Amino acid sequence: MDPPRDEATAYHEAAHAVMALALGRPVAGVSILPGREFLGACAFGKAVFRPSEDWLEREILIALAGAAAEARRTGAYAWDAAARDRTYAEGLALQRAGAARQAQRLLRRMLSKAEHLLGREGAWRAVERLAAELMRLGEISGRTARHLYEECQRGPR
Repeated sequence: MDPPRDEATAYHEAAHAVMALALGRPVAGVSILPGREFLGACAFGKAVFRPSEDWLEREILIALAGAAAEARRTGAYAWDAAARDRTYAEGLALQRAGAARQAQRLLRRMLSKAEHLLGREGAWRAVERLAAELMRLGEISGRTARHLYEECQRGPR
């Protein structure tokens, strides 16, 4: 018998994937099959570096997207479960801002932006579709994630 799958984790990982795809970062695969260290994972493909691109902001948004979607779905932020994502985002914000107070302000702004981007109709529909597939299958390929994302951007069926 398969272990039960956690819906909050499905939304969390789906949001990482959707945010990455929305910002042009390739997704290699998404899983909610628990491992030794993680409840789920979103693996990314190699990013193409573009000098004009703000990669720090992109990475912060992707890192915060999981907690933002989980909070939208459940009504509460699960920062303990998202500690690794938060620590990563805080480190990036500190690199950008230089001081702890400014980094925290930047994190709040980026969390608000992540919530806004995920709140767009096509993006949220994609999070829901990916989460449903993750609940059904446990993991999906990057190709499937991209296909579902693109399908949701075209509008309702």
